[in-house]
Amino acid sequence: MKHLQVDLKNTSSFIDLEKFNNYENRVIENNEQVTKKTGKGNDFLGWVELPGHISQDQITEINSTAKSLREISEVIVVIGIGGSYLGAKAVIETLSGQFDYLKSEIENPHILFAGQNLSEDYHYELLDFLREKKYSVVAISKSGTTTEPAIAFRIFRQNLEARFGKEEASKRIVAITDKSKGALRDLTDQENYKSFVIDDDIGGRYSVLTPVGLLPIACAGFDINAIIEGSKSMMHIADKNSFKENPVYQYAAIRHLLYTKGKTTEILANYNPRLNFIAEWWKQLYGESEGKENKGIFPASVSFTADLHSLGQYIQEGLRNIFETVISIEKTRYDLTIPQDEDNFDKLNYLAGKPIDYVNKMAELGTTLAHVDGNVPNIKIILPEISEFYIGELIYFFEKACAISGYLLDVNPFDQPGVEAYKKNMFALLEKPGFEEETKKIKNRIS
Repeated sequence: MKHLQVDLKNTSSFIDLEKFNNYENRVIENNEQVTKKTGKGNDFLGWVELPGHISQDQITEINSTAKSLREISEVIVVIGIGGSYLGAKAVIETLSGQFDYLKSEIENPHILFAGQNLSEDYHYELLDFLREKKYSVVAISKSGTTTEPAIAFRIFRQNLEARFGKEEASKRIVAITDKSKGALRDLTDQENYKSFVIDDDIGGRYSVLTPVGLLPIACAGFDINAIIEGSKSMMHIADKNSFKENPVYQYAAIRHLLYTKGKTTEILANYNPRLNFIAEWWKQLYGESEGKENKGIFPASVSFTADLHSLGQYIQEGLRNIFETVISIEKTRYDLTIPQDEDNFDKLNYLAGKPIDYVNKMAELGTTLAHVDGNVPNIKIILPEISEFYIGELIYFFEKACAISGYLLDVNPFDQPGVEAYKKNMFALLEKPGFEEETKKIKNRIS
């Protein structure tokens, strides 16, 4: 069976091969810190062996709950922010038909998201859309007090209760939260909501393979067993202590080596728009894990060939601090060939009979060669196809490589102290109880 692969040939002219091979002992040592839980942030490593520890009973419970929600819902609103929604949305967007959202007749409910922003218009318009819809809510928060999802949950919970009554509303709400503490746990116990637990040793951005990601994905009708099998496959591959056979080691090492050579921005590129939200999830994973202590590679993303007509110029000739990582899909889901045209007004008959993907692959190859010529190293991540299994491999691949990359930078990849800065200011400006002194200081600052 094929597996995810990493191709580094388009980085070779930018690196010293001996220096690259010298990373072998370092990444093996960093991997041991992850697996043996001896490195920084080791109290947030519950995700490392998770694919092998998910029981069939847990999978059955998630699938059963998803089935119950699907039976009573035209729409399921997932409330969460950061890792509490990005992973699920990334997988659902990748696996879904790209125009399913326009279809009135679909097999499974539409999965929509709330609480990932503070836009009044967004939440008003979502409520308005749901006015005539039978819908349910999956609320995701360890504490239940994170501002964005807490506001959204208050709004949608009250809307459900007003429309369906408290008893029926309680059947339409599932909480994913802490096992024993926090506002959402207290409310869940009080109202007898169905619930799943977010383990203390798994942070939000590493939570895709927990109920945080798996329940919404199952609600969308996808095979979470296959996702778990894919992640389990990559978990075993990622533990191989052979540099040449371990794509996780190679990716972590080449990123760090390029970083030491001044390549401080990584652009994740795809040639299939299904992968756009994989890039959004990846940006949080790497940005929040690495960006601290004035260190870290800045994560950006592009969707080609569309963005070649907007950002292609900068990538080709702009500041030379960038490298690209391209997710390349070997096999498309569908076949569509370019037809012959008798008049040939567009002069494209030389492509007649060829699949569109052939043109796309030539655009990918041509772009890679041009960017390498323009002093942009290119890493290629190859997936045989887009499926639950390979998306499971890709998720675990990025997670494990991110942990090792963080240790190569000598930072804690599992905390996010900088996130608290905006919250502190926001709470002070909102005059939240307990922030009186901060409120005085910030009002003096902005007056």
